[in-house]
Amino acid sequence: MTVDFVTKLPLVAGKDAILVVCNMLSKMTYFIATTEETSAEGLVRLFRDNVWKLYRLLESIVLDRELQFVAEMTKELNSILGIKTKLPILFYPQTDEQIEYMN
Repeated sequence: MTVDFVTKLPLVAGKDAILVVCNMLSKMTYFIATTEETSAEGLVRLFRDNVWKLYRLLESIVLDRELQFVAEMTKELNSILGIKTKLPILFYPQTDEQIEYMN
């Protein structure tokens, strides 16, 4: 899936942006009216209510935004879906072994 925004649109019914979600496997595209000021939590709720309910667990999501935004959106999505995220604090690339997790 890819997620992107169309912004700077004329204000219509209180909305001035569109969240565009494209499922590359089924070639379905979803256009969700929103505002530019929508928070990461708000975007995740829009994603959950309009797209996630159709597909459930996803293999990957591509977000064309800065890393902080992607991290915040992923964190909110996991929180809303009840998925516990464990971040590695120690990683050895030569063994691909994650040693310890923070709660």
